[in-house]
Amino acid sequence: MNEQAQKYWNEFWQGKTAPTNVIAEQFGWEYTEVADELADLIIRGIKTATCSGHAFYEADEPLPAVGDYSIVLNSKDEPVAMIKIVEVTLTPMNEVTEAFARAEGEGDLSYEYWYEGHKEVFTRELAELGMAFTEDMLLVCERFELVDVK
Repeated sequence: MNEQAQKYWNEFWQGKTAPTNVIAEQFGWEYTEVADELADLIIRGIKTATCSGHAFYEADEPLPAVGDYSIVLNSKDEPVAMIKIVEVTLTPMNEVTEAFARAEGEGDLSYEYWYEGHKEVFTRELAELGMAFTEDMLLVCERFELVDVK
């Protein structure tokens, strides 16, 4: 967690017992050009879910859990909001529901937009790991609630 995010976290929990499970991250992986757009969708309450491929978690990296917090960073790695995970499921990609795709809040909110966008990103990211995309690849699907806007 960078210094700005740590300061935001400490100020938010000042005088209260802070949870220990927190990360600070940009949404959109390393694609910083979309980090501001996704952060804005979170702040506006349009984006209330996210997912990633289970294969992208390293052996020593824990999966997200209900009750974990994330500090949402913009493209400059500045904290802009805080979210709390309220649901985590492991779901094959081809079993993700239209409701979950819509909760991701991106594009035209359709399942087709969600599927094609994620297929493209996962195909590219898996190839970098020497793996191939499959329609039933396991996803870590998270729903979250907005806790604070900086």
